[in-house]
Parts: sequence; C-alpha cells; structure tokens
Amino acid sequence: MRSSLNIVLTALCAALYAIGAYTTAYIPSPWGFGQFRPAVVIPSVFAIVFGPWVGGVGAAVGTLICDSVKHGTLHMGSLMAAVPGNFVGFFILGYIMKKKFTWGRFILASNLTLIIGNLIVAFLYVFLYKALYTQTLQMPVDSLVMLSLGLTIFWFITMLPFALTITPILIRAVAMAFPGLVSEDVRIHSLKKEIPKTTFSLALTVPGILILLAGIVIAYTPFGNYLATSFPKIFTPAVMELLKILFHICGAVLLILGLAFLGAKPLLTRERSE
Repeated sequence: MRSSLNIVLTALCAALYAIGAYTTAYIPSPWGFGQFRPAVVIPSVFAIVFGPWVGGVGAAVGTLICDSVKHGTLHMGSLMAAVPGNFVGFFILGYIMKKKFTWGRFILASNLTLIIGNLIVAFLYVFLYKALYTQTLQMPVDSLVMLSLGLTIFWFITMLPFALTITPILIRAVAMAFPGLVSEDVRIHSLKKEIPKTTFSLALTVPGILILLAGIVIAYTPFGNYLATSFPKIFTPAVMELLKILFHICGAVLLILGLAFLGAKPLLTRERSE
C-alpha cells in the first residue's frame, strides 16, 4: 500500500512540477537558454514531506515533460542534463530532511540542493548537450566553464527567494490537509514550532547583500570589463546589462524579504509540547 501511495505521489509531483515549470518556460536566462523556474518549490515540498525518491523522481520526470512539451518533442538536453540534475538535487534535499526536520536544517539543505542540482544541470547542458551533442557551442573549455557557472548563478539567485519563502508555507498546508501522510517530525515542526525569524532573516539578507555586492562589482569595477573582454562570446554587452539588472533586482528582493521577515508576525504558532 505504501509503494502504491509513493507511485501516486511521484506522479502527482511530476504533473504539478511540469505544469508549474511550463508557466515560466519562456522566460530564459540572459544567454537565451535555461529558464526562470520558481516552480522548484513543488518538488521541494514533495521531497521534504514524502521522501527523497518521491521528490527526486517526480522532479526528474516533471522537468522532462515540461521541456519536451515546450519543444514539441523529446528534448535531449533535458534528458541529458535537467533530468539527472533535478533528480540528484531533490533526492539530496529529501534525504537530508528525512534524517531530521528542523527549519535551520531546511535552510541549509535548500541552499545545498540549489547549488548541487543547478551545477549538475548547467555543466551537463553546456558540456554534454550543447558542446558535444549539438556542437552549437564552439568555445574554449574555460569559456564553457564560465558559461556553466553563469547559468548556475542565474538559477540559484532566482530560485532561492521562492525556495525559502514559499516552501515552508506549502509544507505547513500539506501537514494540515493530510496529517496522516506526513511524518510526525515534519508535522510537529511545521505546525507546532514557530519559524525562527532571525535564522530565516539571515538566510535571506546575507545572500541578498552578497548578490547586490556582486552586481556592484560587475557594474562598477574592472572585473566587469574583464569578463566582457576575456569571454566576449559569453558576456556580450546585452548579457552584461541583463546580469547587472538581475543581480541588483534579486539582491534587493532578498534583502527586503529578509528585513521584512524580522518584523512579520509568526508564520507558525508555537505550542508547548509536554
């Protein structure tokens, strides 16, 4: 019975992730490929609440469905890069949170998941799919590395605000709606423990400050010129302008959310546990 339930939950995760990802599938990165995807909160919730296999497999299948529908055929780039990256990332998230659920652990695991998963997707997509399979990127290795890192950073800073702010709300909603399907550890911490304001505020403001500083460095120091002159095919003038806007906007949003979190009312109610 548990196996059948896991299959159903995995299919539901894949379907919801595919639909959510498709809604923003046509908002690309500054390089024209690699999409804006706040829908990562969906497999995050499934991985944390229902386990690593549900979240990992659901994310892998969901991203393949989304990308294939977008391109009108089985998308090999998704199969070669997005599928393994999504599976590994959300499997790790579910595995870490299955050991013990706390909000501090959730913050660390979410950051780790976004870094590892996006690194895998970016490097496999650029090196394996674009450079080798389609041979559309005829660049030196160092340029391909910079492009992969650029994609990783784009995904990380655009996903982090959604992962840290929306995922806890969805976890709480699932725990309230389906208490019998949620583990006791998740149920207690999501329903009976107050989200630590200081911890969540720091988790948002620190990356926000760092991202703003990165935008300032790119815009107002010689490092921006170095990127544009050393990797002209990757950091074109249009890409550099988009990166400046992206870093400043995302950094400001994270900083504002972090500061606002300190003054917000508790999202979850603390109850005494005897």
